[in-house]
Amino acid sequence: MTKTLLSGNEAIARGVYEAGVTFAAGYPGTPSTEILENVAEKYREVIYAEWSPNEKVAFEVAAGASLAGARVVTTMKHVGLNVAADPLMTLSYLGVVGGFVAVVADDPGMHSSQNEQDTRHFARFAKIPIFDPSDSEEAKEFMKLAIRMSEEYCTPVILRSTTRVSHSRGLVEEQPRQESGKPVNFEKNPPRFVPIPLWARQMRVRVEERIQKLQQAGTDSPANKIIWQSKKLGIITSGIAYQYVREVFPNASVLKLGLPFPFPDELIRQFAGETERLVVVEELEDFLEEHIKSLGIPCIGKPVIPKIGELSPDILAERKEMIEKGVTEPALPTPHSPLPPLPGRPPVLCPGCPHRGIFYALGKLDVIVTGDIGCYSLGVFPPLSRLDTILCMGGGVSLAHGMDKAGNPKKIVGMVGDSTFFHSGMTGLLDIAYNKGRSTIIVVDNRITAMTGHQDNPGSGKTLMGEKTIEASIEEIGRACGIKNVRTVDPRETKTVIATLKEATESPEPWLIVSKAPCPLHLRQPLGAPLRVVEEQCRKCNACLKLGCPGLEKVTFENDNRIRINKYLCAGCNLCKNICPAHAIVSE
Repeated sequence: MTKTLLSGNEAIARGVYEAGVTFAAGYPGTPSTEILENVAEKYREVIYAEWSPNEKVAFEVAAGASLAGARVVTTMKHVGLNVAADPLMTLSYLGVVGGFVAVVADDPGMHSSQNEQDTRHFARFAKIPIFDPSDSEEAKEFMKLAIRMSEEYCTPVILRSTTRVSHSRGLVEEQPRQESGKPVNFEKNPPRFVPIPLWARQMRVRVEERIQKLQQAGTDSPANKIIWQSKKLGIITSGIAYQYVREVFPNASVLKLGLPFPFPDELIRQFAGETERLVVVEELEDFLEEHIKSLGIPCIGKPVIPKIGELSPDILAERKEMIEKGVTEPALPTPHSPLPPLPGRPPVLCPGCPHRGIFYALGKLDVIVTGDIGCYSLGVFPPLSRLDTILCMGGGVSLAHGMDKAGNPKKIVGMVGDSTFFHSGMTGLLDIAYNKGRSTIIVVDNRITAMTGHQDNPGSGKTLMGEKTIEASIEEIGRACGIKNVRTVDPRETKTVIATLKEATESPEPWLIVSKAPCPLHLRQPLGAPLRVVEEQCRKCNACLKLGCPGLEKVTFENDNRIRINKYLCAGCNLCKNICPAHAIVSE
């Protein structure tokens, strides 16, 4: 046995290997992305892994592999589970054959997400177990426990991570792989696998019987344990919050629930009965606290422990005195000494990003722009300021159609990325064509899933396993949906882009515009020679600064404001050169 320093995501991937999993599918989304990347990179000889077009598909293909007898995992972030909720709810009824674990990474504090969600609620909703590790070692071990529990009780299982668990590092003891030993061979059994009402009603009863058995299993599980210290204060906690509790309350007794659902009522009652005061410390929702109070057990939890944002040792330390004194009303946080002023670092599109040209062109038109989830979300910030809404994956297309059909007086332009289009934008485009919409849809196609770290997608021509495959054509898909007006543009050819957008938005028919240019970070090379400003020709009109490119700088030299191009940041995309009215920007 060797110990290795691994992030939580790397440890989960190791757990996938050690648990004998042979099939893995998911969709990239921070903070879960690196799990499947590590599986594909390190364990490809024994585990097949794929990026699916979206989380629903990933969940379903994993379910199919499980019903055939394979041990499987599917990975996604918390908002991805919303997309996969349909198959989740019914797979709970069907049950599984090979072990099935859905790894879902929550993002408290919304470091890279449009909302906060507590996946523990989904486990209760679907009536399936959920594991909640607090560090890398537990993340690996809980994966193996989850696979075993899944097979023993024929249930899908959720392994919940959070940003802090996924990206923090800890020592992990690597152990041998445990093969399933069962052949992959689907056995027909319609009453078990076909949930028509006649059989689904019987399945519903079995789900309830299973959850009762799992409740006892939770009480006996090694994932749930009591750490006895002083019995004056007892703390019930789970996940990363356990680490903060041990740091801030080293002398308190702790009931650590690594398997928080099904609720281990027997264990909770035992712990509560032997402690003088009970506190529930959990990140995000009052999931445990609500249930504990429903058992008639008095405890302190929210709002002393905040339910908004990411928990931390500092936040817990601020409330330590209140908790120890049994105060139930929140107090103002303890003021800290001000930090030294630091320069602002707002998020910005990278130098050479092709999306910048589209936003600049849209700035020349009086239209509403419905955006989507991706790098291009940054188009909302000045000086581009060219996004008006963001809802969810694929919403950039569907919201545009809704505004159009509602009779909005201004023309509507919807925007999605290529990976988002394959994820859930295609159905919205079909809706526009089918229901005779008039929206203009732009797919900013940089041939890669850029925001989450350059993962391949159906348009990139390569699978997660590195194999060459088809390159799905967005243009052909658009035509197949019924869109007659399909145009491909280079976003750096500003005049052409503006003219195309003008033609599209003035048309009484729907348009699909594919803005195709590579992501420079993915290329790992400049797009062209660095540019420079010819000061004698520069009019100081600041037109180039409206692009918001980090390579363009306004500097003061001898009481004179000048425009300068930082050659170390310039990607050579020529966009600023193309829009300069004085032709003052030239190649080095």
